[in-house]
Amino acid sequence: MDMDDQEDRVVAPRARAGYKYQEMLQAVADRQRDTVEIDLGDFEQFYRDDREGLSTLASMLRNTLRYRDLVAQAVDRLMPPSSVELTHTDSVLDVVMTQRMERDAALRAAAAQTSGTEPQEPPPSAFPPILTRRYTVYMVAPSAGTPLAVRQVRATDIGRLLTVRGIVTRVTDVRPLLSVCAYACDACGAEVFQEIKARQYTPMSECPSDMCTRNQVRGRLFLQTRASRFLRYQEARIQEMPDQVPVGHIPRTLTLHLTEGMTRGCGPGDVVEVSGIFLPVPFTGFRALRAGLLADTFLEVQRIRRVKRPYGSEKEEGGDAGVMERVASLLRHVREGGPSAEMEVYDQLTRSIAPEIYGHEDVKRSLLLLLVGGVGKQVGGGQETKADGMRIRGDINVCLMGDPGVAKSQLLRFVCRVAPRGVYTTGKGSSGVGLTAAVTKDPVTDEMILEGGALVLADQGICCVDEFDKMDEGDRAGIHEVMEQQTCSISKAGITTTLNARTSILAAANPAFGRYNPRKSPEENIQLPAALLSRFDIMYLMLDIPDREVDEHLARHVTSVHATGKDYVGVDVLRAFIGEARSMRPTIPKEVGDYLVGVYVERRGKDDRAKRSSDSRDRENGGRHKDEGVYTTPRTLLALTRLAQARARLGLRSQVRLSDVSEAIRLMDASRSSLLIGRGGDREMGGAGQEGVSGRIYHVILGMRQDAMTGQAEVNDLSYTDVLVRVQGRGWTEDELLQCLTEYEEINVLMLNASRTRISFL
Repeated sequence: MDMDDQEDRVVAPRARAGYKYQEMLQAVADRQRDTVEIDLGDFEQFYRDDREGLSTLASMLRNTLRYRDLVAQAVDRLMPPSSVELTHTDSVLDVVMTQRMERDAALRAAAAQTSGTEPQEPPPSAFPPILTRRYTVYMVAPSAGTPLAVRQVRATDIGRLLTVRGIVTRVTDVRPLLSVCAYACDACGAEVFQEIKARQYTPMSECPSDMCTRNQVRGRLFLQTRASRFLRYQEARIQEMPDQVPVGHIPRTLTLHLTEGMTRGCGPGDVVEVSGIFLPVPFTGFRALRAGLLADTFLEVQRIRRVKRPYGSEKEEGGDAGVMERVASLLRHVREGGPSAEMEVYDQLTRSIAPEIYGHEDVKRSLLLLLVGGVGKQVGGGQETKADGMRIRGDINVCLMGDPGVAKSQLLRFVCRVAPRGVYTTGKGSSGVGLTAAVTKDPVTDEMILEGGALVLADQGICCVDEFDKMDEGDRAGIHEVMEQQTCSISKAGITTTLNARTSILAAANPAFGRYNPRKSPEENIQLPAALLSRFDIMYLMLDIPDREVDEHLARHVTSVHATGKDYVGVDVLRAFIGEARSMRPTIPKEVGDYLVGVYVERRGKDDRAKRSSDSRDRENGGRHKDEGVYTTPRTLLALTRLAQARARLGLRSQVRLSDVSEAIRLMDASRSSLLIGRGGDREMGGAGQEGVSGRIYHVILGMRQDAMTGQAEVNDLSYTDVLVRVQGRGWTEDELLQCLTEYEEINVLMLNASRTRISFL
C-alpha cells in the first residue's frame, strides 16, 4: 500500500462520517483553533464491519507516530480556504511568508519581462510543511478499555498509543523547543531550513543551495532566530496510584512530554488519565557513556484528562446528564423547600459520607462540613488575593482518635476520594521533607528546584494523614505552620521561599498503648503536644465498645447498604453539590455575631470556674492535676465561625443564621463529650482535670507494686487484704476499691480472683 492509499484510508471515514472534521478544519483555517484531534474511536465505529479497516486501525495503534505524519499530510491537502479575512501581521511566520511570496512574485515577473515570456507558475513552497502548519495533530485512543498502571507498560509497547492513569507529582515550566531552524547564506542570500527531530542536532555550516554549488562557493550560514519555529514544551511526571502498587513495592513513575496545546493541562496533585505514544529516547552526555545501549522512555502526550475535576467543572464542561439532573433537583429542593427541606438534604448528604459505615453521624456531619469549608478572609488587605494583611483560614481541620478497627482509615479514604484534590498519606511513612517540600535537581536544566510534598500537593484541597501519632517530633514541626498560617516556609540549598499550603488537614490517630484509656487525657493517650491538638477545629473520640444491640444494627446496616444502596447519593452528585455550595460566601450579621460572642465568653468563664474548683479539690485530696486537653481558646471561636459558615453554605444562603451557629455548637459539644466519655464519675468529683477516686486508688496500687519490686523480680499480683488496708488508711471504703477494680477490669488492666484474695496485673 503506497502513501496516497494510506492517506485516503485514514481520511475516508471523515469524509463520509459527517461534518465533525470539516468544521474542525475550517476552524483551523480561520485561525480559531490550533489542534486537530483525530479520535480513533470514530475510525473504529465507522469500520466496525470492515476487516481491512480494522486491520488499519490496529496498525495505527501499533505505529501511531508514522500514521500521525500521514494524517498531517492529508490535512494539508484537505485544508479549506479561510472564510474570514486574515491579517498577515498576526505572527512572525505570516510576515516572513508574505515577504517571501511578494519577493518571489517580483523576481518571476522581472525574469518574464527580460525573456519576453509569460510569468511562470510559482514553484512549490521552499518552506518545510512543519513550518507552515498552523495546527498540531493529536491521535486520541478509543475510549474503550481500562487505563494501564505505570508498571503495566512494557518494552513491547514502544511505538504504541497507550492510556495510563496516575497522579502528577512534578511539572516543569513551559519552555520553547526548537522544531525548525532557519539559516541565511551570506553569499547567495538563500534561506535554508533544518528540521529538528532529535534532542541533539548539529547546526548546518555550509550553504547547500544550487547557486553556491554551481559557483563552487562555500557560503556561510547564519542562524535566523526570527524565522525559526519553536514549540511550547513542558515535562511532567506521573506516579502510580496507591491502589495500583503491590504491597512492599515502590511506586513507579513515567515521564510525560507535552507540546503546544497539551501544555498546562495538569498540575501537581492531579489524578489524570494520559493518552500518548510510548517512545524511547537515548541518554545524552556523560549519562550515555554509563548507559551504553540502554535508553530512557517517555510518553508523548496526545490527550490528558483529569479524573477528579475541580468543584464546579461539571457545570462548566457539561458533565454527566444524570448527575447534573440529580444535583439540580437537590438544589431546587433546598432553595424552594424551606428549613425542613434544607435539613432533609443535610441529613441525606451526611448519610452519603461513607454509607457502608454504620453510625458516627456527628463525625460524618463534621466531615461534610470539612469538605464544604468556611470562608477565608484577608484582614487589612481588603481582598483575599492581596498580599498585605493577615489571612484567616477558612479550611476546617478535623482529628479522629480512637481504638483500631473503628473505620477511621475508611473515612479518610472516602473523603480523599470525594475531594477533587485529595492526598492520602501516613504519618509513619512520611518524613518532614515528604510532607513539605524537597530540593531536587532538574534533569533538563540541572538547576536546583523545589518539589512539593503531600501538603503542598494538596493546596486548595484536603490532606488526609493516617497514623498521625506515629510521626516523628521533627516531622510534625512542619505541620504547625501549615495548619494555621497555611503556608510552608522553606530555606534549603540556597532556596528561601514560602509555598502555599491552603489545605484542610484530616488526621487519624491511634492510642499510644493499643486501646484508648478514658481515664487519661487525649494528650496522654495520643501523645501529641497541646500546641498541635489546639489547631484542630474538632477532635472526635471513636471507641469500640462491645454491645449486642449496636453490633446487630451495624451488621444489618452493612447488609442493607450492599443489598439496596438507597437513601444516599453517589460520589459524583456529592462532589457537584459541594462545588455549588462552595460558591457561596456567607457573611455573619450583627445579631449572630453577638450570639457567638456571648457563647464564647460563657464557655471561657465556665472553663475558668471548673479549673479553679478542680485545683481546690486537688489540693484538699492530695492528688495531682491532670489536664485533659478540652478547653476553650480563641481558636475555638474561629472554629465555631468556620463550622457555622460551612453549614450556611450547605443551605445555599448568603448569611449565617442562629440555627447554623447552634449546629456548630452542637457538633463542638459532641466532640467534647466524646473525649470525656467514661469520665462521668470524674466530672461529678468536681474537676474537669481531676482523675477521681478510681484513678487515685489505682495509683496507690501501682505504688504498692513498685515498693514490692524493690530488690526483687517483677511482681504481677498483690494481696487483696494488704491493698484494702492501704486504701482504707487513705480514707476510702472497700466499695470504692471494688468499683476501681471493676472499672480497670473492663479495660484489661487489673483482675481480682473469684475468692477475692489476689489482685493481678494483666
